[in-house]
Amino acid sequence: MSLEKKLALLKEIVAGMHSVLLAFSAGVDSTFLLKVLKDSLPKDRFLAVTADSATFPKEEMASAKKLARELGIRHKVIRTRELKDKKFLANTAQRCYFCKKELFLRLRKLAAKHKLRYVADASSISDDKDFRPGSKAKKELGVRSPLQEARLTKRDIRRLSKAFGLITWDKPSQACLASRIAYHIPISSAILSRIERGESFLRRLGFREVRLRHHNGLCRIEVSRRDIPKVVRQYEAVCRGIKKLGYQFVTLDLQGYRTGTMNFLLRQKSR
Repeated sequence: MSLEKKLALLKEIVAGMHSVLLAFSAGVDSTFLLKVLKDSLPKDRFLAVTADSATFPKEEMASAKKLARELGIRHKVIRTRELKDKKFLANTAQRCYFCKKELFLRLRKLAAKHKLRYVADASSISDDKDFRPGSKAKKELGVRSPLQEARLTKRDIRRLSKAFGLITWDKPSQACLASRIAYHIPISSAILSRIERGESFLRRLGFREVRLRHHNGLCRIEVSRRDIPKVVRQYEAVCRGIKKLGYQFVTLDLQGYRTGTMNFLLRQKSR
């Protein structure tokens, strides 16, 4: 299917939904979907909602508020409570399921309050390539994914976002901070804060696409492959800054940034 036909299908899907509450993270996908909602539905028939928690970087929250203002849409921030869920804090392979269930339950109640027919997220078909236990919660609670329904890939969304003039078109992919923590290391607000501060520090050094993977006293830094020599050149500053956060060992992943690297061990154990 051509990109033009996918976009036309997406607009048809959104118009048919009538009214929508969108889980909005200010990432590439959710910003694009929000723009389509704005162009396809009356202003009072959609609402963007951002979940504020220790798993969501403060920089991204600021971006969500700014983008909502610039797009001129209704935007609400809610506080989620996944850090009170012992099943989430245990950080098993089903961690994402418990987090998403907490979020989508809150969004469903909010949608009902505002008389909005559907809750939607911005998953694309590219997300199906990785291990996504949160998809189970989405199905259980009837959350729709219009981008998936229109068969849009991450590449498609970036191309269309650029054509629409969205500043997020080339924004690096983001993910919940808890996804940086190796499975079975208990999640805590202190660890999440350490990871957030570490990634913020690395971005200030000029690394745009970065992950700080937490393995207790060891951290594993992932940057784009082209930036690996840059990390090596700045290794003293990198080590100094990261060790200040409490890490004993600072490592660089020579394979570079890849989505879902914490899931590789799960695949190996299942063989």
